[in-house]
Amino acid sequence: MRQLSEGAEARVYATSVFGKEAVAKVRHAKAYRIKVLDETLRKTRTRREARAMARAAEAGVRVPELLGLGMFSIYMEKVKGKLLKDTTGARVRYGEIGRMLAKMHGADVIHGDFTPANIMISSSGPCVIDFGLAEIGESMEGKAIDLLLIKRSIGKREYSELSKAYSKAYADSKKIFARLADIERRGRYQIRTLA
Repeated sequence: MRQLSEGAEARVYATSVFGKEAVAKVRHAKAYRIKVLDETLRKTRTRREARAMARAAEAGVRVPELLGLGMFSIYMEKVKGKLLKDTTGARVRYGEIGRMLAKMHGADVIHGDFTPANIMISSSGPCVIDFGLAEIGESMEGKAIDLLLIKRSIGKREYSELSKAYSKAYADSKKIFARLADIERRGRYQIRTLA
């Protein structure tokens, strides 16, 4: 297996499953943690991530197809395309991304890191990747944070397109936007200047 990337929680490798091009996300042991605790954390987080991906897919969100699950690893299809953060000048359908987020939230999947670094633009449209921080739950705060992260990561026009589509596709969007406004009023989320 050839390593493609590394994050704080896991490494991603190029591999194949039954002759199909795939990626493996592997949570390696952390030497600084007690072994039993480390294994429990890695196992729990791996299963939680796979569950969130499966639930998002059931809700109609394009995610990498799950091909296999190990104790500390997830095997999934390799999505070909570019990360949204790396697309320049291309026509990206932000409304479609907004509808995908609405479907996830409608299924109570909170991504936890919904940014252009975790949205792949492929020939078949946007695909949400890296559910490593995802949770399944009804938290309005968590859903509003998903919106805040994408809002802070894209332009105003793009966010306007995304948020309009989200509003139309998610019945509880007014509550989530109200919570988002509340979060933005909090001190730590306000942008400060040194003037």
